[in-house]
Amino acid sequence: MKYTGDWRIDEMELWEADYLNMEVEAFISIDERGDGQFQFGLVSGYIDGEVIKRKTETRLEFTWEGNDECDEASGSGWLQLRDDDTLDGEIKFHGGDRSSLVATRIKN
Repeated sequence: MKYTGDWRIDEMELWEADYLNMEVEAFISIDERGDGQFQFGLVSGYIDGEVIKRKTETRLEFTWEGNDECDEASGSGWLQLRDDDTLDGEIKFHGGDRSSLVATRIKN
């Protein structure tokens, strides 16, 4: 699966880099099933994802559960490959904020 791997979150619409990388370098990790985890700032979560193919696009759509500053949080989102090493996407909090993001593949 093309989404598999570790990705560094470089940009988010609602938050600056200082917040994104407050505790760890902001990241998204996706396994071959489309599941994974992420963290940016004080938000972390586990992803339950699925690759969805539409007429003109393919993307990984997911729901997530986790924490926002130690409070339970959940939501949904999607990721789409811009090219082999760049993702565009969005993370949405249930009943709250929604932010676009850009992430790049972490090469090991």
